[in-house]
Amino acid sequence: MRVLITGSHGQVAQTVAQVAASRPEVSALAMGRPALDLCSVPSIRRALFEISPDIVINTAAYTDVDNAEREPQRAFELNADGAAAIAAEAAQAKVPIIHLSTDYVFDGTKPAPYTEEDKPAPASVYGLSKLQGEAAVANANAMHVILRTAWVYSPYGRNFVTTMIERARESEVLEVVDDQTGSPTYARHLADVILSIAAQVVAGPAAPAWGVYHAAGSGGVSWCGLAKEVFAVSRKLGGPAAQIAPINGSQYPTVAARPQNAQLDCSKLERTFGLQLPDWRDGVADCVQRLLTEAPD
Repeated sequence: MRVLITGSHGQVAQTVAQVAASRPEVSALAMGRPALDLCSVPSIRRALFEISPDIVINTAAYTDVDNAEREPQRAFELNADGAAAIAAEAAQAKVPIIHLSTDYVFDGTKPAPYTEEDKPAPASVYGLSKLQGEAAVANANAMHVILRTAWVYSPYGRNFVTTMIERARESEVLEVVDDQTGSPTYARHLADVILSIAAQVVAGPAAPAWGVYHAAGSGGVSWCGLAKEVFAVSRKLGGPAAQIAPINGSQYPTVAARPQNAQLDCSKLERTFGLQLPDWRDGVADCVQRLLTEAPD
């Protein structure tokens, strides 16, 4: 199975490429700008021609949630227009696409985990740009699987887990928001699911249904609870740890609104593809161990 991954510098793209490298039946290449620019149709066509993939995995996105409020045009160019372009060119080449989206398509006011049937209501420019990207991908390529995920972290790049470890090296007490909940998603677990879906899709006419699915770590927790788990694991391994001072989101103002509840119900993914991401604590344990024991690239 030949796989083209867009967005080579992102943590999901890097992780999918790493996991794919351990699977002999998969040949994957992650490409980003300038070689593959979703805002440049010629570069998309060139990449598709050169790689001739069986499937495209689109992880490229404008993900700076707060800056998206300041420069919405850039967010929509990549998250909506760029997503439409790669989906359309893949369709022309008769290639299916797996497109990553986000919990930010919801406003976070629902008290229970969100299902795919819940009506999106983004409360930020980032969320709206990703929602428009979902619609654009679906309209441009009938052979699509759109995966909404949440709170993604990995041993590298800038994410909540790496930030907590870094800040614990500098401070004994950290204030962390405790009134926002979500489904922390370990990038390696997400990559496994993405590649497993890709294999089923490429299998042919018997592939499961196209459409929108939720793919996030099992279980839910607040940012505060996630930080406590990170430090509990780190402490056991002799790594840095800090005390946590819980605060409300109102005490940590951000430019863009954050969903109060970002938990995703992933039962449709399990029913259709037979796949389920592990418990979020399992991901934290592996991620922190890798952070503390593996030398940075």
